[in-house]
Amino acid sequence: MPSFLDVPVSGAYHLVNWIALTIQPLTGPYAAAAAIVLCTVAVRLVLLPLSVAAARGEKSRTALLPQLKEITERHRDDPERVRREAAALQAESGSVFAGCLPMLAQLPFFWVMYRLFSTAVVAGQSNQLLAGTLFGAPLGLHWPLLTATPAYLGLAVLLAVVAYFSARRQARLVEQPSTALSARLIRLMPYGTLITAAFIPLAAGLYLLTTTAWTLVERTVLLR
Repeated sequence: MPSFLDVPVSGAYHLVNWIALTIQPLTGPYAAAAAIVLCTVAVRLVLLPLSVAAARGEKSRTALLPQLKEITERHRDDPERVRREAAALQAESGSVFAGCLPMLAQLPFFWVMYRLFSTAVVAGQSNQLLAGTLFGAPLGLHWPLLTATPAYLGLAVLLAVVAYFSARRQARLVEQPSTALSARLIRLMPYGTLITAAFIPLAAGLYLLTTTAWTLVERTVLLR
C-alpha cells in the first residue's frame, strides 16, 4: 500500500482503538465491534446534510409520478417523446445523482475500514484490533469460515432483512417510466450487500450492516 494511503488507515486505527479501550469496561470482548458501530454512526451523522438534500430531491421526484404517468399514457405510441418529456420533467426536480451522494461519500470510510481489518501491522505496530471478536469470530475473519461462525451467519441474515425492507421501499420507483430490466435491478440492488459481505472482513461487514440499517431508518423518517 502506498505510504500516503497509510495516513487515513493509521488515523482510523488510533481512533477506533482509543474508542474500544474507552468503552471496554462496558462492552468487554465486544469493545472493538462496538467501536466500529459508534464510528459508523458518527460518519452517518457527519453526512446527514447530504442525506437530507438527497431525501428532498427524492420527495420532489416522487411528486412527479402522476405527471410522468400521464405523459406515458398520452404518448404511449411515441417512446422517444415519452423519454424526452420525462427527462425534461425530472430535470426540474434536480439531479438523480444527488441521491447517490451519501453512498459515494461513504466509500473512503468503507475502504479504510476494510484496510484496517485486513492489515496485520498498522502505524508500525501490531494491529491490536484484529484481536477483537464478535460472538467468538475474529473481526478480521473472511468468508471461508462462514459455515463455522454464527457471527457471519447472523450478519448475513440481518443484511438480508435490511435489504428486503430497502427493496420494498425502492419498489415504488418502478412506477416511473422504466424498462422491466431497470425495474428488476432497482429491486435487486439492496441485496448487493450480501455479495459484498462475502469478500470483506467481518468488521467491514458490521460497518456495512450498520450503515445500510441507518439508511433504511433515515429514509423512512425523512420521506414520511
